[in-house]
Amino acid sequence: MDFSYSEEQTLLRNSVAKFLADHYDFESYKKISRSEAGWSRSVWKQFAELGLMAAPLPEEFGGLGGGAVDTMIIMEEFGRALVVEPFASTVVVGGGFLRHGGSAAQKEKWLSKIADGSTVMAFAFAEPEGRYNFADLTTTAKRNGSGYTLNGQKAVVLNAPHADVLIVSARTAGGRRDTKGVSVFLVDRNAKGVSTRDYPTIDGQRASEISFDNVDLPAEALLGTVDEGLGLIERVTDEAIAAHTAEAAGAMKVLLDTTVEYTKTRKQFGVPIGKFQVLQHRMVDMFIQAEQTTSMALMVTLKLDEGETERKKAASAAKVQLGKGGRFVGQQAVQLHGGMGMTDELNVGHYFKRLALLDTLYGNVDHHLKRYAALSD
Repeated sequence: MDFSYSEEQTLLRNSVAKFLADHYDFESYKKISRSEAGWSRSVWKQFAELGLMAAPLPEEFGGLGGGAVDTMIIMEEFGRALVVEPFASTVVVGGGFLRHGGSAAQKEKWLSKIADGSTVMAFAFAEPEGRYNFADLTTTAKRNGSGYTLNGQKAVVLNAPHADVLIVSARTAGGRRDTKGVSVFLVDRNAKGVSTRDYPTIDGQRASEISFDNVDLPAEALLGTVDEGLGLIERVTDEAIAAHTAEAAGAMKVLLDTTVEYTKTRKQFGVPIGKFQVLQHRMVDMFIQAEQTTSMALMVTLKLDEGETERKKAASAAKVQLGKGGRFVGQQAVQLHGGMGMTDELNVGHYFKRLALLDTLYGNVDHHLKRYAALSD
């Protein structure tokens, strides 16, 4: 099987890498992530002008007709640069919900806005007691005439402070953990009854705790089929896992390169520590973990359009590698840098924090090991 990139995909990678090298170095990341807004609208606009938001979206709605491989390429380069702008939550997750569950009117209205960078979305799915079960919901959406009334609370909603639109999971029927009875809605972040508490995350991004108090939603706010939203959520989050695995691979490669370069200059007993065989072995292990994560990102990306079971197994396998590999590479990078690895001035700790957040997003290693085992029975 030929895994080489097409000419267009190679050009995409090169253009993203060049832009980030010129405009998004480590100092730029620190400045942007520590600003009051926590992201750069200017950079977001430039991403749109480069066609990055449009790349994986359908041509009939303002996209460029690419697909998951284009997303993988972009996300790996974003992982190398620690990009904090909400590409994944808007294009991968928001665009995914609309592509797979949106009505013709919803696609027409929102996909073009995603493609041109005029809309930012955030996915509100986690609840204080829900752990990693997408069906464990206390947030409810009850029928109110032709529409719905939304009540509940969502936790750690990444990129919500920047968002114009929230994608919210809620229970419309059944018991708290029933797989049937879950629905998904588009909610205006500034709608009456929506309140947020915004804060920075450990890796320089922004998130919110969100409360919904008798929020009135029109019928057209529903994404997909009422009570059948769990399958839609799982499909979109599997696509997001593929994207974030590529992001993690990019971060791991930077940690590896940074560590190798450091061990060439740091001397102990009059020689560079990179000459010590035991440290060489550790860096080889780091290389293996980074390459395995890259391979898993490609594998899950290519399996996203296969059957449900194969897609889920691939996503869980990738998530396990992301978690285990990210922790190993991050820990080794910090340790091999010594005390410097813990400082805020060095990029190593920042990449490790991003990998730590990605480990828990949409389920940690233990969760996905159990999911994979259940799917393999």
